[in-house]
Amino acid sequence: MEDKLYADYANILKEELLPAMGCTEPIAVAYAAALAKKTLGKLPESVEIAVSGNILKNVKSVIVPCTGGLKGVASAAAAGIISGRAEDKLEVLSHLGDDDRKAIREYLKTAQITVRQSSSGCIFDIGIKLTSGDDSAYARIEGHHTNVVELTKNGEKLISREIARENADEGFTDRSVLSVRGIIEFADTVDLKDIEEVITRQIDYNTAIAEEGLKGDYGANVGKVLLSSFGDSVHNLARATAAAGSDARMNGCSLPVVIVSGSGNQGMCASLPVVVYAKHLGASREKLLRAVALSDLLTVHLKTGIGRLSAYCGAVSAGAGAGAGIAYLSGGGFEEIAHTLVNALAITSGLICDGAKSSCAAKIASAVDAGIIGYEMYKRGSQFYGGDGILDHGVENTIENVGDLARIGMKETDEEIIRLMIKDL
Repeated sequence: MEDKLYADYANILKEELLPAMGCTEPIAVAYAAALAKKTLGKLPESVEIAVSGNILKNVKSVIVPCTGGLKGVASAAAAGIISGRAEDKLEVLSHLGDDDRKAIREYLKTAQITVRQSSSGCIFDIGIKLTSGDDSAYARIEGHHTNVVELTKNGEKLISREIARENADEGFTDRSVLSVRGIIEFADTVDLKDIEEVITRQIDYNTAIAEEGLKGDYGANVGKVLLSSFGDSVHNLARATAAAGSDARMNGCSLPVVIVSGSGNQGMCASLPVVVYAKHLGASREKLLRAVALSDLLTVHLKTGIGRLSAYCGAVSAGAGAGAGIAYLSGGGFEEIAHTLVNALAITSGLICDGAKSSCAAKIASAVDAGIIGYEMYKRGSQFYGGDGILDHGVENTIENVGDLARIGMKETDEEIIRLMIKDL
């Protein structure tokens, strides 16, 4: 692999595998609010929030971590304001204590907080204006979760820049360099010292929250239901472990996760099934790290044509990536991995995203199931072919088709999902 391409692949992993506490959309709202509060320098009396429909969708039904069960955009913003720890970015709420939780609830009662849908047309858009007396501060995030494009105090611009809205990942390494063949070559040849720290952190963090999900009582307890209903076969344990991480994360667990494509659910879905299978197969630590890196990069590759937020459930991409990671653990090369991806995408590409909530855990289980079935089909000489539905000849062409389906074809679906979800707000 060329040095430049190798460096790009390693940088993509470092850019993607970030620690975050809780669902990343409410955390992004909290981060914007904390940044505005830090800029204002005092507790605001009024808060004006404008967020895109996809942010409303992903914040509406999920518990904001460390708040004692609060949900919604206003709660996320209030938590960020009380925290004020903008320097912690996606872990902005990690230090909230009992006194802070009381302060958040009191602030929600006393402050004037308004929430409306942004009309900017940007899929990922968060704007928060704080006012106290004659002073005001404004923070705006666009494109992705920590991309601050505007910060002002009393009208003075401290940060001001525009992004190309058709490219939500501006400022990141160009994702178009990714390909299935390139990802496999990188996984085979990467010097582990270049990725070990971020992959190890992903495995450790995501395993810890999955274990907590299997022990505790979180939401619909999908992971625990899977284990009690279908046993501890490696196939079911892989599904249950990934689902349990989502059970905990969607329902207020304060443990952090490592995200992929801006999503903790995708970060867990891409990594935890591979970890389970590696243990079952007795794979070496080196093979595990390479397999998880492959799954992560394939997930990013699959999501690049879709976008970070859409009507298309991101777990589909991560589940396909996990299936490919399992194929790689088992000695598979390009043929096995490509067919696993195509088979998995044929099964679950109709799965919609209707916001972050407890049922995400069940969708993750379905996506992992599809990834595993995709590999098992190939092993047994069975597969779906180009021309079947949206599948095309060649894995890259199928990936492109799925991206077009999600980004273009499901645009109206996304708008209708958002309308249904926020009509009573």
